[in-house]
Amino acid sequence: MTNDADQNVNVENPTEFESATDYTEQTAENGETVVVVESPAQSTVSDEALKAMAKKKKISKGEIKRQAVLLIFSFIFVVYGIVFYYLPLGGWIMAFQHFKLRKNFFDSLFNAKWVWFKKFQFMFEFDVLTRAVEETGSVFKALKTWVDNAMFIRTLRNTLGMGILNLVSTFVMAIVFAILLNEVKNKLGKKLVQTISYLPHFLSWIIVTAIIRDTLSNTGIINDILRAFHIIQQGDSYNFFMHPGWFWPIVAISNVWKETGWNAIIYLAAITAIDPCLYEAADIDGAGRFAKMRYITLPGIAPTIIILLVMNIGNVLNAGFEIQYLLGNGIVQKVSQTIDIYVLEWGISKSDYSLGTAAGMFKSAVSILLIVISNKIVKKTGHGSLF
Repeated sequence: MTNDADQNVNVENPTEFESATDYTEQTAENGETVVVVESPAQSTVSDEALKAMAKKKKISKGEIKRQAVLLIFSFIFVVYGIVFYYLPLGGWIMAFQHFKLRKNFFDSLFNAKWVWFKKFQFMFEFDVLTRAVEETGSVFKALKTWVDNAMFIRTLRNTLGMGILNLVSTFVMAIVFAILLNEVKNKLGKKLVQTISYLPHFLSWIIVTAIIRDTLSNTGIINDILRAFHIIQQGDSYNFFMHPGWFWPIVAISNVWKETGWNAIIYLAAITAIDPCLYEAADIDGAGRFAKMRYITLPGIAPTIIILLVMNIGNVLNAGFEIQYLLGNGIVQKVSQTIDIYVLEWGISKSDYSLGTAAGMFKSAVSILLIVISNKIVKKTGHGSLF
């Protein structure tokens, strides 16, 4: 039963009373005994000792038994990761060999001739850059010549260009879409828009590219609109796939249409975690919708934005394979080929597994480097970090 003595004890820090050395008992007016703590700050156990005790806490056998199911599933996924993610990295040895298939993979791997960095030299074609510097006498002109004539460097330019364009467009549009969708008050309309926006994510790129080709074809809706506004003459049509300058924007717009709704899910979840009291206080202060978006919603989801930005920067070189391969043709090949297509062409079509491995290895190394650099930059700004 609660008495007056309980009300005189500092319940916010009960260890203060338990460790107090000076306290007295007094009699209240109703005859009950009241404990008065005179020096509650004197603790017999130091903070360092408490921390040491916490560190020494060991996992008991009973705790292991209670978490047995989770530990078993965790072990299965750890083994899965080792077998399918880390062991295959041993195949990177092929990048330094002249790998040719023989009886089996291991026989081919251990008996292959070592060429060390010759595959990387062939891939980057530094001799083209050196010759261009000697001929032009200008570093910038030589770099342009190198990009135009060295196949992998041109492929790297295309991958970075489309990757950055996709990152900016899909990343920004997902945030904008999530914030605007959060402002929709009609629950039925909000759910309808959400469902419609998610659906393209589940379509394969085969279907998406077919829709894009039909939309941009000579008899497609885009050419119909151009003719309706007299931008092109009646009976004429504009072939978008015959102009290399349109290829990157088409890829970016296709990615925005396909992935914006799906990417917005995590931002919508982050918005729901914002304290509603902040919006109520903003209403009292007379803030409008855009003011609340700027000063409450955006700062509230900023940590989520930062983490996803760091992760997406690491995926810049994953600009895609399917859409570039399916929409590409001989005319736009110089701007459509990505590293993944390069690996397919050399590693599979031409059976140069070593060169394909070298290209994939370079892509992975650059991705890791981009993640580390972006994470350090974000960490210094004090907005959180990935690791």
